[in-house]
Order: sequence, then structure tokens, then C-alpha cells
Amino acid sequence: MSEYTASEITEVHARYLAVRKRIEQRELGWDALAQFFTDDASFVDPAWGRVDGIANIKTFLVESMVGLEDWSFPHEWEAVEGNHLVTGWLNRLPGQRADGTFYQAPGLSRLVYAGNGKFNFEQDILNMTHVLELITESGWAPDGPFNLPPTNPVRLCAWQP
Repeated sequence: MSEYTASEITEVHARYLAVRKRIEQRELGWDALAQFFTDDASFVDPAWGRVDGIANIKTFLVESMVGLEDWSFPHEWEAVEGNHLVTGWLNRLPGQRADGTFYQAPGLSRLVYAGNGKFNFEQDILNMTHVLELITESGWAPDGPFNLPPTNPVRLCAWQP
């Protein structure tokens, strides 16, 4: 059971997606997503590892996206159970194959809603090998600066209330 309704959680997620769309249109920076996280939130990324605390999440959101300005992350679906939201999305590289299909890999995010329009946990899951294969196939390379993830990121992924 959750003290929050599924409609409240999906409404907050809709606002999150609206901000993300503005980010992808380069109207806002990636740190604009921080407004949807509690001060003590944790974010787990498959390449960058676990990041704890809103200040560190803001830094991660900006640094991890440098060089990926031409990528997009279309939302496909979502499901809510209790205070957990799981969402499916695509990690889409720029360009298309000769047959018109996109270079894209599916991803999942697990978010834990903490109330007041904020999440206290997000874990993104995707097959990084697939993404690297798509980079090779597409010939994509960053147009300018690009930040590599840390060599030894924190891999602790468990959420604890």
C-alpha cells in the first residue's frame, strides 16, 4: 500500500517528462530535473553508478549529459505499484539507418515517490553493451566536449526507505 495515489504519481511524472522534453529541446539544462528529487535522494545510472544527495545529483545530471545533446529519450509507457513508478523509454542516438529505423536501445527507470511532487530514488537500467554497439554501428561521435563516466563508480543499487 501507498499513501499516494497512482494519479498523483503519474501527474508528477508527466511534469518530469515535460521538463525533460524542454531539456531535449535545449530550453533548459539537465539540472532542471533536480526539482523532482528530495534533498536526500539517490540516483543510480548504469554507467555513472550511484549518486547520493541533491547537490551531487545536479552535478551528475549536467556532467553525464555533456556531449549527448543530440540524443533523445522518448517515453513509451509507465506503471505504478504503491509508491513505485516504472517507466519504459528509448535511448535514441541521432540519425537513422537506411531503412528508416532509429539507432535506439530500450531502457527502464524505477522511481520511488516520496510525496510533495518529488522522488527519493531513481534507478535507470539499460544494456550498455547494446548502446556501445549502436554507437559503433551509427558512427556517432560527440561534436565537442564529452565526459566519460567514472572508472570505478559506486555500484550499490539497493533502495532503502
